[in-house]
Amino acid sequence: MNYISVIERYHEYKAPIHELMASIVAGAFDEAFFDDENLLKTSMKWLGQNYPFVELMFTLDKDGVQVSNNITNKKQYSNHKSKGKGVDRSYRPYFLIANESNDIVVTDPYLSTSSHKLCISTAVKYTNKLNEVVGFLVIDIDLEHAIEFLMGDRKRKKFHPFFICIYSFIVIGLFFVVGILLYSAGSEIFQLLIAPTPENIHLKPFGIIIFLTLALAIFDLGKTTMEEEVLMKKDIFRHSSTRRTITRFIATILIAVSIEALLLMFKSVLGAPEYLGNAVAMMAASVGLLIGLGIYVYLGAKAETLLKQSHFNK
Repeated sequence: MNYISVIERYHEYKAPIHELMASIVAGAFDEAFFDDENLLKTSMKWLGQNYPFVELMFTLDKDGVQVSNNITNKKQYSNHKSKGKGVDRSYRPYFLIANESNDIVVTDPYLSTSSHKLCISTAVKYTNKLNEVVGFLVIDIDLEHAIEFLMGDRKRKKFHPFFICIYSFIVIGLFFVVGILLYSAGSEIFQLLIAPTPENIHLKPFGIIIFLTLALAIFDLGKTTMEEEVLMKKDIFRHSSTRRTITRFIATILIAVSIEALLLMFKSVLGAPEYLGNAVAMMAASVGLLIGLGIYVYLGAKAETLLKQSHFNK
């Protein structure tokens, strides 16, 4: 998911995400964390097995200075030069909020200084029996992975690179066909230039246009597939994403059918009336496609609006 989709999903599932984060901290918290870093590592290992979106865990002193290293199960963070110990975190949102509260706090999304991705932090202030602040326990999660976990999208994500490879091979094949059609059109143009005859002048251009039109349609199909399935980060749970993809595919087919219908009409006018029936049928088909596409886009947008309103009312 791209950042916009992540933020939108966060606002839709803000309450359950915050409840989940608060429950993780409540279940993992141990006052011994502030004295024994090995306990932090043990707890982080358990969290990583059950909540793979948890990225970091560390402790701060009462002034917001980190007193433990960054405890993580991720290799990219564990190999990082800065282990975090001794870094002043008093300006970070989780400390500012937790320092003013006695409850478990959950921040809004922000850019992590460790992963450089959108994350959410949960923090809890620990006070001793004398009501003195001992420190803070902080847990960071990868927001995108947390949303995927909650929506049950982790298994599909693992196969996503494989899907991209298949789509890429299909697009390469489509572009290869486009190259053949362009070569055929070029050959027809060359023959028309070197050996023009009255028959060629009347009929050859239609064949050339057919080759070029098919090349255009197939190229647009390949381009749409490449953009929608390979280059763009689509949110498959969004009806608008699916609707956009279908709209682009149908629009490509609609353009190709309309051009072919016009060509058949031109042929019928130039002395081949047997093509008129097919031309009218193809034009009617293109009109039907256009009407159907308009109805689909309208109803799809209306349905998505109703779904958003229903979710918001809940």
